[in-house]
This record gives sequence, structure tokens and C-alpha cells, in this order.
Amino acid sequence: MLVEDVMSTDLVTCDVGASVREAAERMLRNRVGSVIVVDGRTPAGIATEADVLHAGYASDEPFSAIPLRRAMTSPVATVRPSVTLRTATDRMRSEGVKKLVVTEDMRPVGIVTTRDIADNYGQIRREVRDLAADATNWSNRGDRR
Repeated sequence: MLVEDVMSTDLVTCDVGASVREAAERMLRNRVGSVIVVDGRTPAGIATEADVLHAGYASDEPFSAIPLRRAMTSPVATVRPSVTLRTATDRMRSEGVKKLVVTEDMRPVGIVTTRDIADNYGQIRREVRDLAADATNWSNRGDRR
């Protein structure tokens, strides 16, 4: 199964020059746990609910006074839509993240999260089982020669 099979394409973005308040407002309005921070059309980082809360707590300033650039994680971990979910989960593990921005030609086209992968776990298991059965059938055909 590929990243493009499970990724979300309804992206919520925020300009790199925005405030933490603007990012929080977009997350709340769209009921998502993160915003992709963009500089023009290029992903510059990602800001999660935890990033926003931490920035507010650590600075003791109003959210509107905190630059999003200070709260976001950068550089953003990315993956192509054509890679396997195994590659994506390996990347998440190595980067220590729960979300990967899916890019094509350095432009965000989606986001894949651990939740997306968990929600598709049954389909992934069926795909693996089918691959194993195909391999067994292929192997058995070779024994008859």
C-alpha cells in the first residue's frame, strides 16, 4: 500500500509570517491537529497542537504576539506519495514524528499521519496476506516443473 492510498489531501496551511493564534484558529476551525507552515507554496515547517501550547506556555505572551516561526518544527519531514507505507513509517520512526507532509516537486499535496496508517491497518494486513499467498503460489508452481 502506498502513501497516496491513505494520505489526506484536505490540507490546512498557514503562512510562515503568521502568529501562533492564527495557526490555532485554523486548527480549531478545521478540526485538525496541525497546520503545514508554508513560505509561498513551499513547506517551511509544521505546527502541531502541542507546539502551539508549548509556545504559549513557554513565552507567557498572548498567542497573537508569538510568531508561528518560533513554534513550528523545521525542517519538516516529508515523503513522496508514491512510496510505501513501510517507507513512511520507517521515516516517522527515524525522525521521531507522527506526521509527514506529502510533497511533489517541493509542494505539499497531502499529509499522512500515524492515525491514517492505523485506520488502514486491516487493509494493509489483507494486502500482506495476499502477497504472501501469491508468493506461495508462485513458489509451488516452480516445484511442479
